[in-house]
Parts: sequence; structure tokens; C-alpha cells
Amino acid sequence: MKSSVLDKAYSKERNASVKERLLRIIRISTDKQHIELVASELHKSRAWAYKWYKRYNEEGLEGLRDKPRSGRPSFMDEENIVKIRKELSASNTGWSTKEVMDLIQKKTGIKYHEDHIRRLLYQWEFGLKAPEKRFVKRASDKEIKDFKKG
Repeated sequence: MKSSVLDKAYSKERNASVKERLLRIIRISTDKQHIELVASELHKSRAWAYKWYKRYNEEGLEGLRDKPRSGRPSFMDEENIVKIRKELSASNTGWSTKEVMDLIQKKTGIKYHEDHIRRLLYQWEFGLKAPEKRFVKRASDKEIKDFKKG
């Protein structure tokens, strides 16, 4: 019974890393192969195989998933992030990276690099501000009116 559950979980899994870990568990559980043999056949370290086998035994299938990592904390506090996101989403025209960078510096005093601003905008689920091709070289209404004769 256990092997059929593992086989079903393997076939449904979409994450390649989890699928690889699950394959190792299947080989160890159903084929009764030693952990070290499975690790060497699949070109992984012995410690790596033991770590995932232990996590599977303690936490089940969920133990094979990556756990969230904390990373470096943001310089901006959550309150400022919410205010800036509201201001960005209230605009109908969109924002350039430079404009967002200036807004953050004005509101919080924190200066981020333009590349990091792009990462923040992606994280906050804002798309890039890019004109459609038909508007790139279009003259303004005043220029069109001045150009027409008559």
C-alpha cells in the first residue's frame, strides 16, 4: 500500500526537486536498497540522502518540500511598504523604475539601486511600464494640429 501512495505522489508532483527526493524514498522503501547505495547511484552525497530520508520519516511527504528561508530583512518596514504600494496602485499612468526609486527615497529616506527596485516591483506584482509600439513615435495632438495645413 505504501508504494502505491508514493507512486501516486510521484506522478502528481510538479516540483523537480521534490520529485527527485521522492524517487529516492521510493527506491529505499520499496526496493529495500540501502540509503548509501541509492545516494551513490544518483550522484548525491550520503549526508544529503540521510537528511531527506529522516525528514520524510518525521514529516511525511510535506517534509520533502523546501522550507521557506528568511533571507536578509528589508530596510523598509511593513507600514511604509503598504503606503508605497497603495500609492503605486492608485496611479493610472504607471511608474518608471526611476520614479519608484525617487518615491521610496522621498517617503522613507532609503535609497535602493534601480535593479532592486525592479525586484521589489516584481515581488509586489506590478508589471513593467512599457509603451505599446503604436504609441512610441506618435506625435502629440498639438503637434498634429500644428502640422496640418489649414
